[in-house]
Amino acid sequence: MLKVLNSLQHLFQIKDLRRKLLITLLILVIFRFIAHIPVPGVDLAALKQLFNSNQLLGMLDIFSGGTLANFSVMALGLGPYINASIVLQLLMMVVPKLEELSKEGDFGRERINQYTRFLSIPLAAIQAVGMAALLKNQNILIFNRPLDLVGIIFTMVAGTILLMWLGELLTEYGLGNGISILIFAGIIGRLPVSLLQTGAISQTLNLMSLLAFGIIGLMVISAIVLVNEAVRQIPVRYARRQRAGPPADGVQTTYLPLRVNQAGVIPIIFAVSLVVMPSVIGGYLQRMARPQLADAAAKVVNFFNPGHVPYHLIYFILVIGFTYFYTAVTFNPDKISADIKKYGGFIPGIRPGTPTADYLSQVLNRITLAGAIFLGLIAILPSIASGLTGITTLTIGGTGILIVVSVILEVSKSLEAQLIMRNYEGFL
Repeated sequence: MLKVLNSLQHLFQIKDLRRKLLITLLILVIFRFIAHIPVPGVDLAALKQLFNSNQLLGMLDIFSGGTLANFSVMALGLGPYINASIVLQLLMMVVPKLEELSKEGDFGRERINQYTRFLSIPLAAIQAVGMAALLKNQNILIFNRPLDLVGIIFTMVAGTILLMWLGELLTEYGLGNGISILIFAGIIGRLPVSLLQTGAISQTLNLMSLLAFGIIGLMVISAIVLVNEAVRQIPVRYARRQRAGPPADGVQTTYLPLRVNQAGVIPIIFAVSLVVMPSVIGGYLQRMARPQLADAAAKVVNFFNPGHVPYHLIYFILVIGFTYFYTAVTFNPDKISADIKKYGGFIPGIRPGTPTADYLSQVLNRITLAGAIFLGLIAILPSIASGLTGITTLTIGGTGILIVVSVILEVSKSLEAQLIMRNYEGFL
């Protein structure tokens, strides 16, 4: 505790870090203010009722940074930008020019970021059209002229661009990783409402339920910290050049860290997008005039009900599958093996080249299984906690907890590294 207080004291003593903290707080205030400005023509009371009755929409609201529940001008959130980033990462595997561009240092990363911004605009427009049609069908969004729809779409796309800009300002002038910090702020912004709702229904719950919920929360946070920090260190030895002087050891040993949770929260985002789609399409088709089509749609919606076991099973399997998929996209054993061989390194007991790549793939598959099961359990955690304790208002979701804890760990590590650097340079 004293170490944390001393770090905070040093943080405010350093002018540069103090400025970054103040800029971060200012941008977060602006973000939360704009998040409460609704799109024209929306029935906020009906929208609130829809979100209270649909757990899946509440989960999507997490990734929008808390803006979807208000259907604000930033209702699309950072979803289009995240999807565009994923598409660009996949394209870098199949388009040689993009792969070469990614290896050109800061210039290449800036160009890829620019392509990501451009791709986010049409994705945001498509998502805005679908969301407007869905809410229009639910009599939540009211517009009569095509020009009104165009205005709504342009407003929502502009809100996404503004949110991306705020995220980049946070990354450049704030505490870093602005996209994660904005999502973190949206989740934290919903906590006071959840606490008030829990206090209102606490009279109907016994003390053991509240205590069990608190214990589950602490266990989940501890598990997230443990898994996020867990790595498998692969020893790599490099031949050291011999120089004039006393004889020295000719081998230098370093370690290649393989994270257990290599994919982060991305697999859950993929899985949510797929598992929500049948319910959204089914809810739309239920209003069709054909009875047979409406009955089939009702069965689909009932099958993908978050309160039923098949939904959780499918959700769990999708998270595991996407964890392996995203890990395979972001970590290339062949490239790592080639780089190790290029610089004269080798893994003890493993021949360089293809055997090294096979060994890395084998180790990665084993530790990814543990990370994938962990993410799957985190994804279905809200329903498990609600079933055990009977508390539904305070369940921001295992995904939300994962994002909050991950962002706190990342920011704390960044601040600690900057404090250590300044102490080393004698700034304090």
